[in-house]
Amino acid sequence: MAELLPIQPCLWFNDRAREAMTYYIDVFPNSRINSIVDYPDESLDEHFAAMSGKVLNGSFTLNGVDFVCLDGGPIFTFNESISLVVLCKSQDEIDSYWAKLSHVAESEQCGWCKDQFGVSWQIIPENMAELTRRPEQIGVMMGQKKIVIAELENA
Repeated sequence: MAELLPIQPCLWFNDRAREAMTYYIDVFPNSRINSIVDYPDESLDEHFAAMSGKVLNGSFTLNGVDFVCLDGGPIFTFNESISLVVLCKSQDEIDSYWAKLSHVAESEQCGWCKDQFGVSWQIIPENMAELTRRPEQIGVMMGQKKIVIAELENA
């Protein structure tokens, strides 16, 4: 059994946890669903009403990072105050992740995007700090939606 890391992000979905886990493991290499525990019979507790067939606890790994998730209902939703950062080695990698994870055009800014589940992502080059040292580079970045490395290098 793999060693559990002491901190794991937990993603709260309304009713799409199973769909999200399946989607994410297709997006990222070296990924897998580790376990899914469905809600128990709703007669056991009032909180389980209408939760039959939904995920009480999902465990999955995305490229070596462990996550947990659940279907908790609509009371809490994702927002941009939390985002997941994907550090990319090349423009091709940025382009690939962007195509798979950006689904809300209004949320695209400076390498940030939002997927179809409402989760915010930062798809950036691993050397982003080097690419944004000068004011000219920061100015270029502020005008970008998806990060284009060559534009930052040439600023």
